[in-house]
Amino acid sequence: MQITSLLAIHRGIALAIALIGVATIAAALYFEHVLDLRPCLLCLYQRWPYYAAIPLALLVALFATRPGLARAGLGVIGLIFVGGAGLALYHVGVEMGYFVGPTGCGGDAAPPARDMDDFMRQLETVRVIDCSQPAWIFLGITMAGWNALISFAVALIAFASAATSSAKVALTD
Repeated sequence: MQITSLLAIHRGIALAIALIGVATIAAALYFEHVLDLRPCLLCLYQRWPYYAAIPLALLVALFATRPGLARAGLGVIGLIFVGGAGLALYHVGVEMGYFVGPTGCGGDAAPPARDMDDFMRQLETVRVIDCSQPAWIFLGITMAGWNALISFAVALIAFASAATSSAKVALTD
């Protein structure tokens, strides 16, 4: 296998990872804005690895000029998604009662009320999102659990591609 075709494979994997990331974030936004399943603080934190990895994956897919550079970028992407999987697993642990969620997991503090009427209006409009209560479960797996599976799978794909070098490919030809 030529080095140029190996580079094309790495770049294709990076593009696929970017598309998986975009689809995952789009699904989260669909659940939030269309189905009105408001995210808790940990749900919002779980989006951060995607926000970091999607642009990096696009940079690798569009601008990597050598297999080594593409492999390095895929390795970093794999590490980002390992962190994302860890965060999602922590959230699953909070949902299952194994861990205590962060202090902000009950919602943000409301601004001080000016008077009793203002306080009563705040009580009617503030919706606290509890990190320990899953908003959605499919096949017995919460949204955080699905995110852990997706993040772990993407990390494996990124690491597998990053581990493929021209020397290994030349040995198998």
